[in-house]
Order: sequence, then C-alpha cells, then structure tokens
Amino acid sequence: MNILGLYSQMPKFTAIMDIIRWLWIIRIVWAVEDVLMDSTTATAELGWTIYPSLGWEEVSGYDENMSTIRTYQVCNVFNGNQNNWVRTKYIQRRGAQRIHVEMKFSVRDCSSIPNVTGSCKETFNLYYFETDKDVATKMYPAWMENPWIKVDTIAADESFSQVDLGGRVMKINTEVRSFGPVSRKGFYLAFQDYGACMSLIAVKVFYRKCPRVIRNGAIFEETLSGAESTSLVSARGSCVPNGEEVDVPIKLYCNGDGEWLVPIGRCVCKAGYESVDNGTVCRGSDFQQI
Repeated sequence: MNILGLYSQMPKFTAIMDIIRWLWIIRIVWAVEDVLMDSTTATAELGWTIYPSLGWEEVSGYDENMSTIRTYQVCNVFNGNQNNWVRTKYIQRRGAQRIHVEMKFSVRDCSSIPNVTGSCKETFNLYYFETDKDVATKMYPAWMENPWIKVDTIAADESFSQVDLGGRVMKINTEVRSFGPVSRKGFYLAFQDYGACMSLIAVKVFYRKCPRVIRNGAIFEETLSGAESTSLVSARGSCVPNGEEVDVPIKLYCNGDGEWLVPIGRCVCKAGYESVDNGTVCRGSDFQQI
C-alpha cells in the first residue's frame, strides 16, 4: 500500500497531524529577547571584580569567529582548595521577572594535564545576588553561598587537551540557565571556580517577551514572560479596527519562553466588512467603501 492509501485509512493519524500543525503555527512567532548585558560588546576592559587577586584574570581572547573579545580565565589546577570568584557589574533588570544567562566557555580536560592533582575540576558555579542599587564592594556581598543564590553547577559538553592547543582547535561550550522570580531593581552575577583550567569567553544576560501579534482577529501587545519557566501570563486582546468580540473574552497566554500559546475567544469583522490578510484586517465591502 502506498503512503497516501495508508494515510487515508488513518483518521486518528490525521487528527494528530492537525493538532501538531496547529501547535506549530501557534509557535511560529518566536520570543523577543531584550539584552541586559553582553560582555562581547565591551570596547574596553570589563572591569569585573575578582576574589582573590590570584584567581581569575581578565585577558584579551577570541570567540568562535576569532574576533577579539575580553574574557576571564583561571588555571590554578596545581593548587588544592581553590575558591576563585568573579563578579559582574550591577545589572538593571528593567521589569523582567525571569533572567536568562548565556555562557560561552572552554575547559581544559583534567586528564590531559600532566602531574595534576585530584582536585582538578571541569565545572564551575553560577550565582546571583539581588539588590535595589549598586552597593557591591571588594568584600560585599561576602564571597560565599548565602548571601549569593546558586543557579547551577555548569559542566562542559566538550573539553580541550594539549593536542587541541597545538592545533589551535577552539572547543567552545554554550550553556543557558535562567532564574527567578526577581523583584529588586537589579542584580549581580558571580562565577565561582573551584579548581578548573578554563576561560569564560562570553556572558549574555537577557529576558524574554512575547512579541506583538494579531491572532483570531485581535491585537495582543508585547507581554513580559512570567517569573517561572512554567508560567503562563494571560494577555487580553483588542479587536482589530472594525472588528467585534464574540464568544468568550479573547485572551492569549505567554509562556515562560516568550512564546504565545492557548488562544481563547475571537473577534469577527462587523457587518459590511470582510476579514483579509489572515484575519489581521477587516476591510470594507464595495458598498461600504462607496
């Protein structure tokens, strides 16, 4: 039997495919990302705070496109009991409830380092600290968990060896983590090394919004995503010009990733108008235009 014949005998399959197609259409308008901080845009030294002074070091480095950027690196793998911190400058949250952090980094494979002790690590920790104003000093907040809030331990998918260094092979990992809810006016990020040989190549901090869209004959304005990854934020729509609401009040829900989901209700064009351009416009009939 050919595939068309098989398809025609599977009504349940067609129903499932219709649902999948509908969900895909619902998600084709992707999230808007508002960047709060991007280390790769720095034209001078980043000037982040380090502790202790012999831990992290700011240097000029290269991204995956071999463009010059400012990076932080640390490699005290031959000394045990490492506890090295680097803290960003104060970051305004600009109304965001959930913060996303994209990190690009490279990590040396401990097994490729000769005579290294068992304290060598291939991970690091990400923390944040909220505050209403820029109050940080060299020793405040204290360099420890509590007052800092731990987001996650970050591990590399790929590490590099001495062979990679000889061939100038760049193995860059990219990881994204998020945290929330945040409620203060801003925050700091901190990265804790406890025995790795690594380079923190780029850090981008952003939040997500659902973009302005027209769905089911209604306009939905740009909407901030919720405080949790599972949040659904209800947004009330307004009918396009010359449209009117029917059924239940029209709503869309913005999920934690900044994508619109779950439309409820609809608007239709008033008498004498017709829906065109996929329901985004109610155009007058020839009689109405005269």
